[in-house]
Amino acid sequence: MAVKHEIKSQLAKLLATEDLVVEHCHVETAQFNVQTRVLTLPLWEKASNVVYDMLVGHEVGHALFTPNEDPPKNIPHQFLNIVEDARIEKLMKRRYMGLSKTFYGGYRELSDEDFFCLEGEDVSKMNLADRANLWFKIGNYIDIEFTNEEQEIIDMISETETFADVIIAAEALYNFCKKQKQEEKVADIIEPPKPQGASGQQSEEVESQSESKSDGGSSDEESNNSPTSQSKTNHGGDIGEVDPEVITATNLEENLKELVSENSSENVYLELPKVNLDSIVINNSKIHLESTKFFDHQKNVIGYDEIYEKCDCEFIKFKRSAQKEVNYLVKEFECKKAADSYARATTARTGVLDCSKLHTYKYNEDLFKKVTTLAEGKNHGLIFVLDWSGSMSRVLQDTVKQLYNLIWFCKKVQIPFEVYAFTNEWNRSVFDYETGRYESANVKPHYQKAANLLCVPENFSMLNILTSKVSAKEMETQMLNIWRIAYYYCSNWGCGYSIPERMGLSGTPLNEAFIALHQILPKFQRENKLQKVQCIVLTDGEAPHLVRHVEFRKLNGDLDIGARRLNSDTCVLRDRKLGTTYRVNYGYNEFSNMMLKNLRDNFPNVNFIGIRVLESRDVNSFMKLYCDQYSDEFHKLQSQWKKLKSFTIKNSGYHAYFGLSSTVLAQNSEFEVDEGATKAKIKTAFIKSLKTKKLNKKVLGEFISLVV
Repeated sequence: MAVKHEIKSQLAKLLATEDLVVEHCHVETAQFNVQTRVLTLPLWEKASNVVYDMLVGHEVGHALFTPNEDPPKNIPHQFLNIVEDARIEKLMKRRYMGLSKTFYGGYRELSDEDFFCLEGEDVSKMNLADRANLWFKIGNYIDIEFTNEEQEIIDMISETETFADVIIAAEALYNFCKKQKQEEKVADIIEPPKPQGASGQQSEEVESQSESKSDGGSSDEESNNSPTSQSKTNHGGDIGEVDPEVITATNLEENLKELVSENSSENVYLELPKVNLDSIVINNSKIHLESTKFFDHQKNVIGYDEIYEKCDCEFIKFKRSAQKEVNYLVKEFECKKAADSYARATTARTGVLDCSKLHTYKYNEDLFKKVTTLAEGKNHGLIFVLDWSGSMSRVLQDTVKQLYNLIWFCKKVQIPFEVYAFTNEWNRSVFDYETGRYESANVKPHYQKAANLLCVPENFSMLNILTSKVSAKEMETQMLNIWRIAYYYCSNWGCGYSIPERMGLSGTPLNEAFIALHQILPKFQRENKLQKVQCIVLTDGEAPHLVRHVEFRKLNGDLDIGARRLNSDTCVLRDRKLGTTYRVNYGYNEFSNMMLKNLRDNFPNVNFIGIRVLESRDVNSFMKLYCDQYSDEFHKLQSQWKKLKSFTIKNSGYHAYFGLSSTVLAQNSEFEVDEGATKAKIKTAFIKSLKTKKLNKKVLGEFISLVV
């Protein structure tokens, strides 16, 4: 059965009781970086679940108990590792008693499959380090004997509790094995082994080798006894020293490498770049200075003032009609805010007698006056993210209407806000009317490129189109500029004027906007000293997957950074700050939901609300992205749509995802009929007005419940 790596990652995190960053890569041995808290595990595809769990538990033991310090240089690593392995496994079994069974079963499998290469070997003739390694790992399955002197060292290893104890025990083990090795070498010199052959030539060769050893030299065969052995001269005597080896540790390490499958797919761990807001966010004053300049120039060129008259009158009319919805929002907000404050109110005794209660002293013990302290309200702030893509052209004006309702609400209750529109059009050449020529935009990278960072194109921008920092007069001018642009697109280019080139609609860099929010949200909260922030995304659809940066070598041999599409089977988004990972899925909406989930994990005090303006033909396809079309939930959403022309999805990446009808939003909620209208027309206009008001109140009420 295939090993599910993400499940094993969760096991590692649970055992470590922290959000370790767990990576499954094509490496030969497990590694743990104590500083970055990254646990790298090989792809042990050929291991059983028990062995895999045992190996994960062992590595988590190092993560929990092995300190981040340099080991002593006078003790070989293998000897330290034997003692440290025994200590951390003992501590893991002590902390998680259920792991004892896992270690027992895992080592039994390794013993049965001869991972220590003991077949045909006499364990009693191995050095103490090898026998100690076997004793603490598979001592339940083989017979191992120790002398009294050796047992003292084994007991010392068993009793280690700290890394300082490990160093002492490892040094004792190493010195014992080295002394034993020296004694064996001296015995070989004094009484060399008998030659296998009977010829005098072989005897002479043996004698020659013995003489060579007695003179302080060593044969080639002995000096190359093992790739891990080290030959060094003993300056205090004539006998050369050779460090003892731990053959069983080497065998286990080599055999564990065989569990790694070369054909398995390696996870690609992606990370979000930390973007530079100075290059991404386009200043509010710069946008409207250019827009106002363009509109004024266009009016002067055409030569008459009526060019914007119809559009501007529509804006004034909408502003007047929207005041009822805005006032309703303010009323709901204040009521819910007061209710929340009273819910958190505290009542305390003052210590002063309440004379009005003195007559009840026989049956009432509470005769003191009380004081109620109301909890202070939270400081709120809103960030709006507006989709400035080409597909928004049909619903842009309706979406802007919804946005303006919320902005006027913020102005009335004095909530700070910022409105950003994401686009790929701003960083392009622009025509300068003073010079009469195009000037290229000075485009700069938004971050330092590196392999496996998600790619944010250099032409991506966040337009700060509206802000609460400006005066009321400036706000009116800026809202009119944005209204003219939205009106231009929704009138099928028949309004008689054009718009600034760099304010045109573009692609849909929604996911790039989510990356930028990682820097925008904390900055907004810090500058306004806010306790609670709402992030509202107004869009009409999903955005494609981002690509990732990869390193490649050019023809001249130099390394460069390019881009490559994501593979949903192997790509995983990793957040080093949180220690969490997110599997990259195939669907567009799933990728955006993943980005939103990461935002919610990073900013738990922020509500993320989606507003999707829909045409009737797109409703069912949008619902199917989040609900099975045969489920009760799907039919419930359809009923809501038929009744109110709106619905709310709660299982997306947003805290709430509102689907609103573009047709209803475009309708005026005012009850207006022509003079001399028939009863039927009056009735139709009245019903139409009620439905529109009902939709607005329902949606706005749900919105306020999330904001407070």
